[in-house]
Amino acid sequence: MLLIDSDDKQHYSLKQIHNKIIEGDALEVLKKIPEKSVNMVFMDPPYFLQLPKKKLKRWNVKTDVEGVEDDWDKFSSFEEYDNFIKKILIELKRIMKENGTIWVISTYHSIFRIGKIMQDMGFWILNNVLWLKSNPMPNWLGVRFTNATETMIWATTGKDVKDYTFHKERAKEFGIGKVGANVWQIPLCTGKERLKDEEGKKIHSTQKPVELLRRIILTTTDEEDIILDPLAGLGTAGYVAKTLNRNFIMIEKEERYNKTALKRFENPLILKTKEKIKKEIE
Repeated sequence: MLLIDSDDKQHYSLKQIHNKIIEGDALEVLKKIPEKSVNMVFMDPPYFLQLPKKKLKRWNVKTDVEGVEDDWDKFSSFEEYDNFIKKILIELKRIMKENGTIWVISTYHSIFRIGKIMQDMGFWILNNVLWLKSNPMPNWLGVRFTNATETMIWATTGKDVKDYTFHKERAKEFGIGKVGANVWQIPLCTGKERLKDEEGKKIHSTQKPVELLRRIILTTTDEEDIILDPLAGLGTAGYVAKTLNRNFIMIEKEERYNKTALKRFENPLILKTKEKIKKEIE
């Protein structure tokens, strides 16, 4: 299931990367994937949070707040960040089928920049969907509103695309009210779903909930479709895709993330979740 990318590999056939995790730099790997080959893209890029060097402390117990301090979220400027996003999107647009769609998730720190870049490139935004966290991280400093949402952009490759996949009955199940509203209330990963290392520390600082990907996949793809996640992290998109009888291509350069992603397909606790998901969609 794991494929290690190399410089001497010039291109991949779909057969070679079908239901594979490709370990490598997304900016390089994407160039090797055939054009017009995937039905849906889920992209969870770095947020570029621009966090201060000083650690935040929880006011009641004076312990550190575990934020996003990973090197992959650090950029020297907005210009560098924008260029990174644009290079990724150029390749994704080439790889997407003509009626394919793309989901991009981020926080207020960068989602508006990403949206502008997408519109400038000709992507057509169908919706913004708000992920409302029922258990958001508290605002420890008390100087602003608690940030309880993340925004997802759902878009096609262009304005004239009309035959993209959308299952409105699924949307009605998930949204607020009976009209399939664009607000999904889903908790952050906690308990057994939050993947941790031997020391009990979070393996990935921005792990996405299975339920979030389940809703995305069920509403905007069909069985046997190919879903691409170019910045796969712990592989949630691929795991849920496989569970729901879809196919996946995942790209992730961090070896430790990929090792964890591979284990998710064998972990009996996750398979219990798999059974629950299957029961819910029957």
